[in-house]
Amino acid sequence: MRTRLSEAARGGLFTFGLGLTLAVVGTASTHARGESDRASSNGDSPAAQYTVKATPEGKAVYRDGELLTEYITLSGRKPILWPVIGPDGVAMTRSYPMGPTKEQEREDHIHHRSFWFTHGEVNGIDFWAETENGGTTKHREFTAVEEGSTAKISTTNDWVGPDGKRVLSDERTLVFGDDGGHRYIDVDITLKATDGPVHFGDTKEGSFGLRLAGTMKLDAEPGGSILTSRGVKDAKAWGTEAEWVDYVGPIDGKTYGVTIMNHPSSFGFPNRWHVRSYGLFAANPFGQYHFTGGEPTDGVRLEAGDSLRLRYRVVLHRGDSEQAQIAQAWKRYEATE
Repeated sequence: MRTRLSEAARGGLFTFGLGLTLAVVGTASTHARGESDRASSNGDSPAAQYTVKATPEGKAVYRDGELLTEYITLSGRKPILWPVIGPDGVAMTRSYPMGPTKEQEREDHIHHRSFWFTHGEVNGIDFWAETENGGTTKHREFTAVEEGSTAKISTTNDWVGPDGKRVLSDERTLVFGDDGGHRYIDVDITLKATDGPVHFGDTKEGSFGLRLAGTMKLDAEPGGSILTSRGVKDAKAWGTEAEWVDYVGPIDGKTYGVTIMNHPSSFGFPNRWHVRSYGLFAANPFGQYHFTGGEPTDGVRLEAGDSLRLRYRVVLHRGDSEQAQIAQAWKRYEATE
């Protein structure tokens, strides 16, 4: 069942559907957004300003008055960000199943909902796939919302099994801002064993994921490319360890990229990457044996009251990895506390 379009998304849909919303709002508006992106890097204009507005489904984040994304508290069985709007107003994640299917999108893996965090085996419960006996990550409350030169949304969430009992909770903070001419989203998640011991199983099905726009994927026509911080390319990047991975491809005839960076303070750094040719792009701090072969490990265990912290930065950029200076952007992120 498809999630209904949010109020923030509907506001810009007009005739064409959300996946095209910010790409078609008008030449003057698109030009202004591009100038704002560039101004943030050369310092000759004021930095972009971020605002947050309540919607029926969560919180919408605006950059200089234009929709950047919406934090939707429940889509399928988890909170997500959708749409995710990059430079020049392009939608950088898949529209399906939240909205109309776009160019070269596949209607598969209904649980790949734009931008999310879950895991496929938590105390034996599948929170990754949307199965009949799977778990649900339930939004409890917004704990902080801030606006200005960056925007911040903080929430608490409960991971609930099919029996209705809570397995664990999390606290997550998302910060939206500009760095080096790029838009970024910082993701900081603390997983807490609030209700007893928690076991994160050794599985490839996890954990912090995006499903990219259909035209960007490696197996599209003409298709995109994948590059890791360690120089591994395309399909060979799957399952490898890296500090960052950049997935680059065409949208509306121009080249754009999405980079996920793993902060050195994050649990499991540098994690392995569940990054696929069909546009799945996920950082997995728990999975091993699917990627390396051999027998499953014992996974990761938290005793009651324990916690672990995961930190990522998602960079939305123009051009390829070299043009966007992703290696330099990584050094700036690495230095953050």
